[in-house]
Amino acid sequence: MLRRLSVLDWIRIGLLALGLLSVLTGLLPIGDARAELTRIAPILLFLGAVIVMAELVKEAGVFDVIAARLAAAGRGNYAALFLLCTAFAALVTMFLNLDTTAVLLTPVMLALAARTGIAALPLAMTTVWLANTASLLLPVSNLTNLLAMDRLGMSTKEFAGRLWLPQAASIAVTMVFLWVFFWRRGRRGAGRYVPPGPVPVADPLLFRVAATVCVLFIAALLLELPIQLAALAAAVLMIAAFAWRDRSKLTLSLFPWQLLVFVTGLFLVVPTLSRYGLAGLMGALTGTAGDTGGAYRAAVTGGGLANLINNLPAYTAVEEVVPPGNRDQLLALLIGTNIGPVITPWASLATLLWFEWCRRRAVRVPPLTFVLAGAGLAVTGVAAAVAALLLTA
Repeated sequence: MLRRLSVLDWIRIGLLALGLLSVLTGLLPIGDARAELTRIAPILLFLGAVIVMAELVKEAGVFDVIAARLAAAGRGNYAALFLLCTAFAALVTMFLNLDTTAVLLTPVMLALAARTGIAALPLAMTTVWLANTASLLLPVSNLTNLLAMDRLGMSTKEFAGRLWLPQAASIAVTMVFLWVFFWRRGRRGAGRYVPPGPVPVADPLLFRVAATVCVLFIAALLLELPIQLAALAAAVLMIAAFAWRDRSKLTLSLFPWQLLVFVTGLFLVVPTLSRYGLAGLMGALTGTAGDTGGAYRAAVTGGGLANLINNLPAYTAVEEVVPPGNRDQLLALLIGTNIGPVITPWASLATLLWFEWCRRRAVRVPPLTFVLAGAGLAVTGVAAAVAALLLTA
């Protein structure tokens, strides 16, 4: 069992151990630790449930069928395929969260590339960039969104009402960068592609159940039902369906313990670091002003820190020093930590997971292109999204 743990798994376990040690030694008071864990308990329930649900939806063939039909709908035209794939990746990110896009949609897209002769890198970059930059609109799209909505006391409708224009701006910028750096003729190296045939569905009934569960889950989000309960109900329905039709897919590997360990460790370690200097540094960088300058400083600080240490600890570290009344500044921080982490491979968990899939499928990602194109996207996307946010103030 222990020999199956990867280096990344050991890092996650070490992070949790470091957090527990902080509590045991008194570096983080027990009351503070309890408050942090109480805050993230519903979030951990949501994360665990939604990833189990999404994994089983993938096993039912829903993602494969959609991806193949998108490619067939493009009829060999790369411009049409580009629009369809970006829409698909953005919608999966917005309604099922960025980690679902990275973990489940990436292998589907890479398999589609292999079947049709489509270049793999444009499809892969579409998933990783939109996993990050399309994760602003809904609370379920990103863990940082759940934290921000809780801090601001906003409803799902209020949250989406403030962030729909920044989300549209960030997706538009991402599409421009995707086309210029990866999808245009000179980059992809082909004029047309061969549309794929229909993907066979192993169990049509299971496929229909999975598709229905997805629709019901999205409806629950739109009705503003508690997202952790909606995700749990969807996961239970999918588990029941597979217990009935295909029990072989119900393994312990479905449960994303690595992610839950990572998140729990972060929420013990980051508050400890904040008590011993990190909060002061973040406060100096962001300032306390809630004006336009304060919004841009928060976004830049969050995005920069995300590319250094990962977007989740970056958000929690900077959030602590932003006054609750500075709503635009906090939302700008969210923009920075959601859109900004596209420069370094470790800037978001979704990007780390994406790199692992690319390695498994032998997809070469040019490091210099990844960093430079990502830096351009981060700067332009964050600036455009913050400007759009301030227009809706």
